[in-house]
Amino acid sequence: MSARASSGRMSHPTFGALGARFSTGPLRYWALLVAAGLSWGSTVVLAKVATAAGHHPLGLALWQALILVLLLGLRQVLRRRPLPSSRRHWAFFGLCGLLGSAVPHTASFYAARELPAGVLAIVLATAPLMTAAIAVALRSERASLPRLAGLSLGLLGIVLLVTPEASLPGAGVAAWVLVAAIAPLTYAMEDNVIDRKMPADCDAFTALLGFSVAAAAMLAPVVLVTGTNLDLWSQWGLAEGAILLMAVAHLFAYASLIWLIGRAGPVFASQIGYIVTLSGVAWGMLLLGERHSGWVWAALVLLMVGITLVRPRERRPD
Repeated sequence: MSARASSGRMSHPTFGALGARFSTGPLRYWALLVAAGLSWGSTVVLAKVATAAGHHPLGLALWQALILVLLLGLRQVLRRRPLPSSRRHWAFFGLCGLLGSAVPHTASFYAARELPAGVLAIVLATAPLMTAAIAVALRSERASLPRLAGLSLGLLGIVLLVTPEASLPGAGVAAWVLVAAIAPLTYAMEDNVIDRKMPADCDAFTALLGFSVAAAAMLAPVVLVTGTNLDLWSQWGLAEGAILLMAVAHLFAYASLIWLIGRAGPVFASQIGYIVTLSGVAWGMLLLGERHSGWVWAALVLLMVGITLVRPRERRPD
């Protein structure tokens, strides 16, 4: 469950080699972009459904990792390509599994129990802003007036969510915005790790499988010790279906995004971030009957403008 689609992690050169071999036109690019964005945005509502049934966030995070391991592992078996076994690869998988799966998914599921889906979608969409801030701090990207303005607008949007009493329903709910913000922060850290440490011989799907294996290995002992495992076999209902759909939707959106990067370029593909955020808000209103205050809508507008200002630009040929 993530809204990091417009962040820097998707611009890694190895992703470009994953372009499909059949001919497409711009209309199909847009259709796939919208479908992937709607799919990714739906994961926020699916998380609300799963947590509303009483499923523990730790157990949910573990099962998200395990389902991805199963789906991606099957793909790897069919391609007869084992996971890399070097220490360098597994150090990379372990760090990204912690920052990109174990920690943010757990934080997101905790926050999903308390926050409206639309608000959670808005908070998760700050990932590209945080990625840009970390990249500038590490001097891997240059600071510029538009980027600084974009970061400022994103910060102001979060302030509008947590400060006014009328922005969120219920006492003490604003504090959960900060819990939700852990997810985009660790996503942003992961983005910068991928940008700097991604092995050249590791494609995006292999990397995602490695991240998921590492995350499952980290979460499993915690879940067993705390007794927060989910029994998906003795009962199967709407919430359990939401858990499965969440993982499938995430994988579909991720695969579509990788394909789009290979065919249409990272700048075009980065626009999925807008669709993910807006669809997360829309799905919450449509399926959960959520309604938001003017403060929340103002925060959304500020965030969208902020993302526009920090988005990567097309590089001109030398």
